[in-house]
Amino acid sequence: MISLLIGTIVSKGKSTAVVLTQSGVGYDVSLQVDTLVNLQIDNEIRLHTYMKVSENSMELFGFETENEKEFFEILLSVKGVGPRGALNILSLGSIEEIKSAISRSDVSYLTQVSGMGKRTAERLCVELKNKITLGVGTDKSDAVGDKLGEVVDGLVSMGYSKEQARDIVRGLDDTKSVEELLRDALKNI
Repeated sequence: MISLLIGTIVSKGKSTAVVLTQSGVGYDVSLQVDTLVNLQIDNEIRLHTYMKVSENSMELFGFETENEKEFFEILLSVKGVGPRGALNILSLGSIEEIKSAISRSDVSYLTQVSGMGKRTAERLCVELKNKITLGVGTDKSDAVGDKLGEVVDGLVSMGYSKEQARDIVRGLDDTKSVEELLRDALKNI
């Protein structure tokens, strides 16, 4: 299984990018729309990947953070949600926004996803509600990621792209509160 990919973006399509590794192998990786839009050809990238192997094909799905990949895998546990659907769900908003919608059983929010019907959205809420409220993603490292995710979301709401916001947040001291982190991020701009 391929779980991490580091290389250079050599081309982009509507939903995929080709990442050329130093060994000279190019991998076609499916990405979230907002991640793909912000990628620049010839830029270095590091992606956590999920590899789907079927009878007729092998596909790679890429994520900027391990937290995104883990939530993607949780979404895949729901009957009727495949890799493309899970990737589309992740494109709705931040992981916290999606978790919040699931815990509130906000079917109208989830049906904004292309190909997501009311029944599948309801099933998603029913099957994942307890997993999310029981603290999936609440250990210390995820709490740090959630704080930084909130800062990224705050910067995005101020008009920065998700990629710019993540770059700004990367070097911050994650032991501080969200407010302090946001203040530090704005100072670093």
